[in-house]
Amino acid sequence: MLAKQCITYSIRDMDGGVPSQSSQFPANTIESMNPLKRFAMSFAVPLRLLPGLLSAAALAVAFTGPVLAQPDPPPVTGAVAQERAAERVPAKLARLASLLGHDGDVRIVAFGSSSTEGAGASSPAMAYPALLERDLEDRLQIGASSRRSITVINRGKGGDTSEEMASRLERDVLAERPDLVVWQTGSNDPLRGVPVERFVELTREGLRAIRATGADVVLMDQQWCRKLSGVDGAERYGEALHALAAELNVPVIRRRALMQSWVTHGLMTPAQMIGPDGLHMTDAGYRQLAKAAAAQILVGAGLIQPSLARN
Repeated sequence: MLAKQCITYSIRDMDGGVPSQSSQFPANTIESMNPLKRFAMSFAVPLRLLPGLLSAAALAVAFTGPVLAQPDPPPVTGAVAQERAAERVPAKLARLASLLGHDGDVRIVAFGSSSTEGAGASSPAMAYPALLERDLEDRLQIGASSRRSITVINRGKGGDTSEEMASRLERDVLAERPDLVVWQTGSNDPLRGVPVERFVELTREGLRAIRATGADVVLMDQQWCRKLSGVDGAERYGEALHALAAELNVPVIRRRALMQSWVTHGLMTPAQMIGPDGLHMTDAGYRQLAKAAAAQILVGAGLIQPSLARN
């Protein structure tokens, strides 16, 4: 299907740039969109039935980079990883790149709130961290007989703001001695009224503490959903997160932009992606998020060419 061929993520997802915040779910913002984009968001007719319009709709996506239509990258075997380690440009995730270039074990901590814990998923196995582990193993061809392993530890806790995350960073994250931390944050702070300045302060301290251990870190931004879009100033936390990522040169998994792209390209509807509570992702949403996160992590490690990475 054309829609499946087109869905990708931006190369700028891994460079810490500032994303577009122009697209929202609520009706009052939909009216401000251009006609083609408003049509795409209406879902009155499935986009897959309109191949003539789909390529034009791609140009109107509120996204942070080019939409690529590429085949899935080949699996990254140990030999290929070592060969690419010698030829690639310096990786943003240097520790991970070093470990994946050999036969080492990798420990990843998924840190965050309910989106990491798996609220809305049918089981813990369908939360994005569990799916991320399986997807990385598949891409790296790690099986029962492999001399290396990928372990993703779920340290998500529903309702946590940056305040609660800061209080458990040492116990739940650093004590695990991770090689990589994927930190999902910025959703509960606007919902619970934490000042954006305090959010930035605590997140900056946390990022520095993680890096001080020698671990790599990747941020994950807010989900795209009605509940957050209805909170005044919620977008400021996303903007602040991306500004902080640029300041500290931290890669970002741009969940918000990814979710917008999945909808605009007809991969899934908002109802298929977000559950009835208007906030948490479904199994299908988490599955797609895990695939995107795995691809972007391997790009950050220099093992997948950005032009080939897709979810």
